[in-house]
Amino acid sequence: MAAELNNPIVVIERTMVGGAQVARLDLKQTAHLIVNLARGADSRRRPYYLTSVNGEVLARRRLDAAFARLIDDADLISADGEPLIVASRILAQNGLPERVATTDLYPVLAAMAEKAGLSFYLLGATEEVNSAAYGATRRMFPRLNIRGRSHGFLKGEALDAKLAEINALAPDVLWLALGVPLEQEFVARYSARLPNVKVIKTSGGLFDFIAGAKSRAPRWLQKAGFEWAFRLFLEPRRLAIRYLTTNPIALMMLLTQTK
Repeated sequence: MAAELNNPIVVIERTMVGGAQVARLDLKQTAHLIVNLARGADSRRRPYYLTSVNGEVLARRRLDAAFARLIDDADLISADGEPLIVASRILAQNGLPERVATTDLYPVLAAMAEKAGLSFYLLGATEEVNSAAYGATRRMFPRLNIRGRSHGFLKGEALDAKLAEINALAPDVLWLALGVPLEQEFVARYSARLPNVKVIKTSGGLFDFIAGAKSRAPRWLQKAGFEWAFRLFLEPRRLAIRYLTTNPIALMMLLTQTK
């Protein structure tokens, strides 16, 4: 597999899905890749930047050229949405193997990291949610090396101090859960100040799910590509306008920019 090479990122096969170059890796392969990136010696002066795309991100990418650059600058883009998988298998020459949802990736990688002695840092969400996600992770993976954690509402001197703290702690994987587009903007602005971090993985609402603050759709609904409908049912006021404006654009991108 590509992850066995000295520079695994550059040789991974990719498929254009909705205009984004998405890695043709399944969940376990993505986790193995991150482990190898964290273990590898590298002369880079900034972390590897891994992010994900779903329908909302594809729509934002189409409407905002600056945001598109933030996504396209990632070292690796994963597909976090079943409709992307379906579109790739129908329209692309090489379909994607499976959805790589960050919420599914987290426990798989945590189990590997626990065995390999790799370390995490959890940055993002509110203090309550962040603390609960940390506690839940501790209970699930008691031997996992979590170097630290922090909520994501930091500015000015507090943010500068936190960046210095994270770099000094040198976690192998920084889980960055600020939401789109803040986490992509964070990577662009601050990753150069974190040379001791091996990997930054943007994480969206990961901590909410790990903490139990939000519920995921049943697995069958996820596989059918209707997790967005489940979320809309739970949070209609917050998500209705977003989905009404982004879903048609995402569909257009999937139909015209997947190959």
